[in-house]
Amino acid sequence: MFEELQGSGVLIHHWDADGICSARLLLEKLSKKIVNKTPVLGNYFLTEEELTEYSSYNFVIVVDMALPEDNINRLAKNAKVLIFDHHLQKPIQGVFHQNPIGKGEDPLLYPSASWIVNDFLGNPVNVFALLGIIGDHEKRIQTNKEFYTKITDFCIKERFTFDELLMMVYLLDSSYKVGDRKAVEEAPHLLLEYTGARRILQNIRWKNNLLLLEKEIAKHVTAPGEEKQGILLKRIHTKFNIISTVTRKIAWDSGKDTVVLNTGFFKDMDQIYVRSNKNLQPLIQQGKMLGYRCGGKTEVLGAVVPKERTESFIQEIVRFLS
Repeated sequence: MFEELQGSGVLIHHWDADGICSARLLLEKLSKKIVNKTPVLGNYFLTEEELTEYSSYNFVIVVDMALPEDNINRLAKNAKVLIFDHHLQKPIQGVFHQNPIGKGEDPLLYPSASWIVNDFLGNPVNVFALLGIIGDHEKRIQTNKEFYTKITDFCIKERFTFDELLMMVYLLDSSYKVGDRKAVEEAPHLLLEYTGARRILQNIRWKNNLLLLEKEIAKHVTAPGEEKQGILLKRIHTKFNIISTVTRKIAWDSGKDTVVLNTGFFKDMDQIYVRSNKNLQPLIQQGKMLGYRCGGKTEVLGAVVPKERTESFIQEIVRFLS
């Protein structure tokens, strides 16, 4: 398929470890034809400036991001569009869409975009396919017997420990969490250059990021929150893009539905993140119908909401979860 792509191309990828590793796997096949970009950090959509820029390319590949349908249709007017993803998103007409979960397949069988990309490329199991999985699930992947066996077998063969792979994920994630968009876009190319994955553990810039982030994350995880009808609600104010990490830690430690609101990342918008054992797809659709930039997976919702409408959407979330 990639041999058929003509002209210039852009690869738009999520800013986390899964997105970075997925981009690295694709760039290995397309490095001479394509540049890679990540959206404005925290935006699950493309700005007008980004849409204008990316519409000038002959083909666009989107990986590990369920961009709004209107964004995709805008890009598809002038370019061939290919999507590789594992988030909830219905297939879009006229677009190549490699997303088994969007077609109703079991999410347990497709735990990351990196795994979907790697499988599509016909690659053997490798560290980048697995880092995307660990990035999205951390230690909870140990409950997925099929994939944890794959990870364990790989670690034995390549002499890694699971904790080393987890630390690689934290290091790869550190660039977006400190707000360094340029470093996110540089990361897939660094992974292409590294002769061994252990080089990730030696990256001084990423290690320094982690020292800064660990204190900030711990401060917000341990701070008091509210509980409404058995739902944990945490309000934070931070310039760092750590809302998903804070939500994950609170939800996994408590075992309860968790909602986190960050009022400090955008000037005019708020970040909202939800983790639940319930199917959040109806809530995601509700958020979209209300005009919010909203996306996620079965158990995760991420939204960017105008500040004046934040509290009303929080009420809608609590009502849905309860």
